[in-house]
Amino acid sequence: MPRTNGLPAYQKIQGAIQRRIESGRLKPGDAVESERELARVHGVSLMTARHALSVLEREGIVQRRRGAGTFVAPPKIHFNKLMSFTEQMATRNLAARSKILHFGTTEAEDEVAAKLSLPSGERLIRMERLRMGADAPFAIEICYLPAAEFPGLSRAQLERGSLFSVLMQDHGVQLSYADEEIDATSADARTAQLLKVERGLALLRIRQVLYSTKAKPVVYVTGLYPSDRHTLLIRRYR
Repeated sequence: MPRTNGLPAYQKIQGAIQRRIESGRLKPGDAVESERELARVHGVSLMTARHALSVLEREGIVQRRRGAGTFVAPPKIHFNKLMSFTEQMATRNLAARSKILHFGTTEAEDEVAAKLSLPSGERLIRMERLRMGADAPFAIEICYLPAAEFPGLSRAQLERGSLFSVLMQDHGVQLSYADEEIDATSADARTAQLLKVERGLALLRIRQVLYSTKAKPVVYVTGLYPSDRHTLLIRRYR
């Protein structure tokens, strides 16, 4: 491969495209120049330009559609670190926003109460949110918290900031780790409409118990995530 300033030319092309995405000049769904155009602009062979796009495609940064061209891919969220949705979006240089679909209390979630080490019939705060990144829907999450432990928690607070920051700043609770159960499901009619996907699309369903730094269960979350926008990376040792 030819080199430019010590870098292979294909990496120079990759870097130029990634900088345009990170700066917002290229957004998810925008078209990227063709192999022929990239080769002309950067003064390289067609094979080098093709290799640059192939690497970007493998990394999930662009999508190549036969007969249509190459487009910026929707950013993917990686679940390998316990972060708030706002923090996850910040790693992709995207603005996070949440639309609260429901906020209230319930006493009819015995299974959830058990997950939070609470007695049956305990009153819980229940909040359903549509999570947005760059004005695109990324997930639907339902959160449960013990109502007795967070009497001042309000819809207005959660519309202003992330749940993680509200718990820490307003309630002195810092989250430390999560136990998760992950399986697959499919989008029903309501979920498909909210996430703007086809009905029946495969979804990741992640159920989490979030623990404080005192190892106390604080939040139970059920999330539905389109599988084409989220990646779960697992390292296994022998």
